[in-house]
Amino acid sequence: MSSVDLLQTLGNKYSAEILDATDEPRSAQELSDELEIPIATCYRRIDELTENNLLELHDNILSDDRRRIKVYRRNVDSVRIDFGEELGVTIEERQEVTNTLDEAWRTLSEG
Repeated sequence: MSSVDLLQTLGNKYSAEILDATDEPRSAQELSDELEIPIATCYRRIDELTENNLLELHDNILSDDRRRIKVYRRNVDSVRIDFGEELGVTIEERQEVTNTLDEAWRTLSEG
């Protein structure tokens, strides 16, 4: 992926908001409701962010009404853009730290 492609994805309306909101796993519907993003746009941004490895499918949970729901979590902790002699983008990937919330989430989603 080129720096220009990455910047274009990050520059799309709602992309930054989705990344900010997915520190913890969220479904497309939750993101749409919380961020007031039209659901079709939310799915497009999720697809773009996933294609660029900024967001990942974290789990596929079973809802109360027995439907499968995909939940997403960001893959990055930070993105730095440098406008020096040439455009540069530095991505700090998410540190995989096992914490109690993540463990609780996995336990609930396996049930």
